[in-house]
Amino acid sequence: MPYKPDRLAHFQTLAAMRAPRVASAVAWMLALGIAIAAAIMVLVPWVQTANGTGQVVALDPGDRQQQVTALVPGKVERWYVQDGQHVARGDPIARVVDLDPDLLARLGAERAQVQAEIAAIQQSRAVAGIDVARTGQLLAEGLAARRDYEQTQIKVADAGAKLAEARAKLNRIDIQLNRQSAQLVRAPRDGRVQQLNAASGSALVSPGTVLAVIAPERVERAVELYVDGRDMPLIRPGRPVRLEFEGWPAIQFSGWPSVAQGMFDARVRMIDPNAAPDGTFRILVEPRPGKPGWPTATFVRPGGKVRGWVQGETVLVGYELWRQLNDFPLEFGQRGAASAKAQPKPPAKPSADETGKDGDAKK
Repeated sequence: MPYKPDRLAHFQTLAAMRAPRVASAVAWMLALGIAIAAAIMVLVPWVQTANGTGQVVALDPGDRQQQVTALVPGKVERWYVQDGQHVARGDPIARVVDLDPDLLARLGAERAQVQAEIAAIQQSRAVAGIDVARTGQLLAEGLAARRDYEQTQIKVADAGAKLAEARAKLNRIDIQLNRQSAQLVRAPRDGRVQQLNAASGSALVSPGTVLAVIAPERVERAVELYVDGRDMPLIRPGRPVRLEFEGWPAIQFSGWPSVAQGMFDARVRMIDPNAAPDGTFRILVEPRPGKPGWPTATFVRPGGKVRGWVQGETVLVGYELWRQLNDFPLEFGQRGAASAKAQPKPPAKPSADETGKDGDAKK
């Protein structure tokens, strides 16, 4: 029961005390704030989101950065391009020469010698074939021994073996010549030279040494995001995604996408079946049809950093706050209800009265 002034007549100081206006105002503000917060948690909707970070990539693997490597051992004799230069497919990048400057001349001379050997063996084999025919005819007439006939056959076989060996040697020489002709390294596709391995100009290179990196200029972009594995079982292809590109001014409200500014729409294209070493999962995101396009390549280039929010179900603010405090995944408690609603209801069985009526009607 509150104290009354007449009861505190003998406590004059206590009866004269009044609550400060500031304290009363603060009390009213706290009460009003609690009421507003309770109303927001009970009435205001909230869009669940699973956030992740990643980068812009090319959707087609052939449109990603490609390394130009040396095909033969040696050293770089000449560069045909500079950093940042545009190249077309087949344009020369560099020339790699062998350490032996007379290698091509010696290979050419050796090839000519092998060709002469092949011609001589072919002529010898043709003569041996004539001897086989002549000796066979003499053997049939009884004028030659069988041993002479067999010796001529052996000569033909030896000539065939030598001819095969000479041709194999010629093939090996041709392979070496073709490899030496591949010393001119060319661009595998159209693009811009992003990086040159200038150190290889004065050092020895081996097959597979990276000489340059070519970045295609016109690519179909996508975004790869790494999302927490807690929410991955409930993220499916086709889910809407909101993206914030690095360097592009944006204001994000994850719970109210309509209020956000500078964000771009996308959708989930693919989800990796296995997790990354850090436990996150990679999802591939593509532009969402029917929505404004992403910024041009001048502002958003492959390799640029991106933040993304995969949107889930719409729930109340109080439920979302409770879910976050308990570290539950998206749609916690909602998936079972949604699955039950999605399942078709079995047809109702007819009652006994309806069965009897149907039987009478059939009769």
